[in-house]
Amino acid sequence: MSLVITAATGQLGRLVVDSLLARGTAPSDIVATGRSVDKLASLDVLGVRTAVLDYSKPETVAAAVAPGDTLLLVSGSEVGQRAAQHATVIAAAKDAGVARIVYTSAPKATTSALVLAPEHKATEETLVASGVPFTILRNGWYTENYAGEIEKARESGSIVASVGEGRVASASRKDYADAAAVVLVGDDHDGQVYELSGDVAWNFDELAAAIAGIVGRDVEYSRLTPEEHAALLASFGLDEGTVGFVVALDGNIRDGLLAETSGDLARLIGRPTTPLAEGLAAA
Repeated sequence: MSLVITAATGQLGRLVVDSLLARGTAPSDIVATGRSVDKLASLDVLGVRTAVLDYSKPETVAAAVAPGDTLLLVSGSEVGQRAAQHATVIAAAKDAGVARIVYTSAPKATTSALVLAPEHKATEETLVASGVPFTILRNGWYTENYAGEIEKARESGSIVASVGEGRVASASRKDYADAAAVVLVGDDHDGQVYELSGDVAWNFDELAAAIAGIVGRDVEYSRLTPEEHAALLASFGLDEGTVGFVVALDGNIRDGLLAETSGDLARLIGRPTTPLAEGLAAA
C-alpha cells in the first residue's frame, strides 16, 4: 500500500515527501503527484514514484491511487474553486478504494469566522460524508507567509498592517510537513481532527523585532486602521477583491482567530515548533 501525496510540486507537499524519506519510508512506497510530473523529476532520481494528479480531473486521481492507499490531500491554492476541486478528489479516491484520506484544513474550519474557513468547512463536510476513514490536519499560519516582509523592511524600516494587537501562533512549513508525515505513517489517527499551530503566539511588534535581527536595522510595526490599510493597498494598484481579502484577514488576526496554541503540533512531531526568528531566517 502506498502513501500518495498531492501537490508534491508545491512547498508543503514536497516537504512532506522529504519528511517521509527522512523517517525511513521506502521511496517506492511514496507516490508524489502534481499537475506537472516534470517538476517531480528530482524525486524520480530518489526512487519515489511520480504521477500526474489534477484536482479538477478525476481520471488523474483514479490513475494515481490504488485500493488500500493513504492519500494526503493538500488543500488547493485556487481560492473560490477549492471546495469543488477537493470534492472531486475525494469522490475519485473513494471510488478507487483508498484506505484513508488526510486533509490539510484551516483552524477551527467548521466554526471559525476566518475568511479562509468556508471552503475548508465544505471540504471537511464532504470528507466526513464520504465514509472514507480520514484524519484532518487544521494547519495554522505558516511563518513563511511573512518572508516577503523581510525585504520590504530592509528598505523601509517598517512593516504595516491593520492587525492591531492581534497575535499569530505560526509555525514553519517543515513543522506542518513533519506532522503530516507522522500521521501518514501512523495507524492510530483515524477520525482525529488536529488543531495545529506554533507553540508561541507572537504580535507584530515581535515580528518587527525578529525581522530587524535578520536585516540588521531597526524595524517598527506601523499600525493602520482597516480603512487606512485598504486605501494604502488600493494605492499600490491592487484590485478591490484582493484589498478586501487582505484587510479581512488582518481583521481575523486582530480578533484572535490565528492565536490559539493548542500544542497539538509539537505533540505530533515530538519537538518544539520552530521559533519565529528561526523560521523567518530560513525562509
